[in-house]
Amino acid sequence: MTLELKTPAVDELGAVVAELSRWQSDEAPLQLHPGDIGWFERYGTEATAAAVRTWSQDGQLLAIGLLDGADLLRMTLAPQVHRDQRLAEAIAADIADPERGVLPVGAAVVEAPTAALVKEVLADRGWAIDEPWTPLRRDLGEAVADPDLRVEVVGPDQASDWAAIVRSAFGSTTFTEQRWHAMSAGVVHADAQSLLGYDDQGAAVATITVWSAGPGRPGLIEPMGVHTEHRGHGYGRSITVAAARALRDLGASSALVCTESSRVGAVATYRSAGFQPDPERTDRRRGA
Repeated sequence: MTLELKTPAVDELGAVVAELSRWQSDEAPLQLHPGDIGWFERYGTEATAAAVRTWSQDGQLLAIGLLDGADLLRMTLAPQVHRDQRLAEAIAADIADPERGVLPVGAAVVEAPTAALVKEVLADRGWAIDEPWTPLRRDLGEAVADPDLRVEVVGPDQASDWAAIVRSAFGSTTFTEQRWHAMSAGVVHADAQSLLGYDDQGAAVATITVWSAGPGRPGLIEPMGVHTEHRGHGYGRSITVAAARALRDLGASSALVCTESSRVGAVATYRSAGFQPDPERTDRRRGA
């Protein structure tokens, strides 16, 4: 099978995201979502385009991947080719060859939809099963109740509060105000909203970002966090309910989120906000 493996230019990224949006469906298992690329845009659009890989044939996109770090490829395929043997073999060969510019030598992880044949091909090549993740979904066919929290959409004036909460929630200094500005200027954020939740004293306590793939398609939550000084008050549940409502207002058919199964508290929070777990999923891992 003759495939073109490509890293898109900055001015081609919008077309890649648009095609990825068209692949989103409530009938499909959780897969790479435009919101995953949008969240990566906190590093800037040039860095994001450089981290994307596409596989196409005769000008038709068949698979899209995001290098979410040097050794993690998150990818999905066009709906009609999830089980295409020749395509799966060709992609697996590109993944295995560091000269192809997908993954380096040594330890690496590939995330792909549960039913994608490429996962089976990688397993046949010795890739092991990685840690389990729990996808969760909330149907948005019915109205979503008001969240038990005052919520505002983040704008430039709230970017510092957003960054402070994300830094606290994830224990990392890399989440800066500048990251929000880069993300909000990206090609994906036009169909997204970052939300801030405030307690009764007016303190910003929780944040969440929602990403639409267009009306009638599932939207994604990435990320959600509660400031460590304000945990234990149900703010995670409330901001997640607010996210579901925001996605419904954006026309999404459902709201999706995925977290490590070992994070039992996060799974419980999403379930308390009306999300139902789908079967666990696992990635494929290659040792050093």
